[in-house]
Amino acid sequence: MRRSVLLLFLLIYSSLAGQKVDLLPISTTGQIVKHKYYTLSYSQKNKQAEWVFYLLTKADSLGVVKRKNNFRSDPLISSGSASLVDYKNSGYDKGHLCPAADMSFDSQAMSETFYLSNMSPQFPAFNRGIWKKLEELVRSWSRLEDSLYIVTGPIFIQDKGSIGPDSVTVPGFYYKIIYDPIGDKKMIGFILPNEKETGKSLSDYTVTVELIEQITKIDFFHNLPDSLEFRLERHIDTNLWQF
Repeated sequence: MRRSVLLLFLLIYSSLAGQKVDLLPISTTGQIVKHKYYTLSYSQKNKQAEWVFYLLTKADSLGVVKRKNNFRSDPLISSGSASLVDYKNSGYDKGHLCPAADMSFDSQAMSETFYLSNMSPQFPAFNRGIWKKLEELVRSWSRLEDSLYIVTGPIFIQDKGSIGPDSVTVPGFYYKIIYDPIGDKKMIGFILPNEKETGKSLSDYTVTVELIEQITKIDFFHNLPDSLEFRLERHIDTNLWQF
């Protein structure tokens, strides 16, 4: 019995360990920045990431590190990231793409989420409302499913202008993609408008990953086997996810 459990653990571990880098989305900007606990593709034109990618495990979201707001420019952005003055008196929140609470397992991981390359201008009622609810839902899924790959980013359609001297684009929408690599494997996508929530449930915002790819022009899980990628990205079954 112990041998069987050990073999199962080794299979799962080796599968996850070998996928993290291989599963990175395609960068349309050519500027990929790898922090210790998450990776992003930076859009100089929009002064924010076009996607952030990370692995979220059951242990990651237990909240052992308290949040400390330390918003600052990202030193790894060679072209220069947004700055605090861009958001000052803008009327928009510095909205996390990789949530601080997802990185509450380690002080460095938490700190890295406050780089302004990981921020996007979000309508306050959106950031503190349905966007927060989606982040909490995904963390609850990680506790059920154990390990999830997350990709999050803005969608630059029907943008709301720009803010600050660096002209940080205010996106019209945001997407989030969740991939469960264990067992039968499943994937789900969301697109949410950057506005005050309208009373809809989170399940009303689910979309296929293929649709997100068509809109953003980003190829997400392109290194999965073609047959698996086809099945996961073109179909969603909300019954497989606990809302």
